[in-house]
Amino acid sequence: MAQAVRIHKTGGTEVLTFEDVDIARPGAGEVLVRQTAIGINFIDIYHRTGLYPLPSYPAGLGLEAAGVVEQVGEGVNTFKPGDRVAYCGGATGAYATYRVLPASLLVKIPENVSDETAAAVMLKGLTAHYLLRNTFRIQKGDTIVIHAAAGGVGLLVCQWAKYLGATVIGTVSTNAKAALAQQHGCDHAIIYTRDNVPQRVKEITQGKGADVVYDSVGRTTFMDSLDCLAKFGMLVSFGQSSGPIPPFDISVLSQKGSLYLSRPTLFHHMADPKEYAANASELFALVEQNMLKVFIGDTYGLKDVAKAQSDLEGRKTTGALVLTV
Repeated sequence: MAQAVRIHKTGGTEVLTFEDVDIARPGAGEVLVRQTAIGINFIDIYHRTGLYPLPSYPAGLGLEAAGVVEQVGEGVNTFKPGDRVAYCGGATGAYATYRVLPASLLVKIPENVSDETAAAVMLKGLTAHYLLRNTFRIQKGDTIVIHAAAGGVGLLVCQWAKYLGATVIGTVSTNAKAALAQQHGCDHAIIYTRDNVPQRVKEITQGKGADVVYDSVGRTTFMDSLDCLAKFGMLVSFGQSSGPIPPFDISVLSQKGSLYLSRPTLFHHMADPKEYAANASELFALVEQNMLKVFIGDTYGLKDVAKAQSDLEGRKTTGALVLTV
């Protein structure tokens, strides 16, 4: 018997239930994983609230975790019992003690990377990868703005962009978060609760603006993000933690400097198993080399998932959050 967090309807954290579920045997091409650490992400909250509807209920939550292979199904020769593995994506349901998963979704965890680090970095790190390496490919000398710079994705983007030679401007809500972002490669931390963000970006860039803005906040930052950009700059909208962005007249993009707007998602970037494996390998190589430091702000027990989501939703956290099993 396994335990899993499930929801039977959408709503607040009160809809989260902790239930006993049967453990299935892995079929052809599948692997049974005993999970040890589970990553928490804002998309989990979108699923819980119904902002991103799930196909049916009851439903599991969570999209990334790490653990140990217990059994392999027919035809699986890339993994064996005892292998440490991590994954992100696929169907929701990572908030659980055991899972049966397609072997193509799993990657081996390097020996000197902990399960907690692997669970914290898969989804956020691969998000940082597609933002910086695919959506707007950062070059030496570029200037970026990253909102929520002290969050799980933000801290990775700060470090990775700095490693690639960019000037990094981050927005945060407090002095403490500003200090954390600066410790992870952020050159200029703007406290948005105090400062005018577009004005400060223009001051930092001597009037030019940023080449790209990475915005996971959405409703409350969207127009300011456009105003931060240089002519021909790109706004990459990859989340909406403050709520959905209202419809707008696309002629605004031309009025503000022939701007570009992209709304990418990780799951399109990992649809090709070979690309997914290669990107994960690049990510773990940077973690192993200590070029990317994975900051875990808090860990919670699986049964404390409601508090974990509440803390994340209330912007009380920094870095990545992990559930331990």
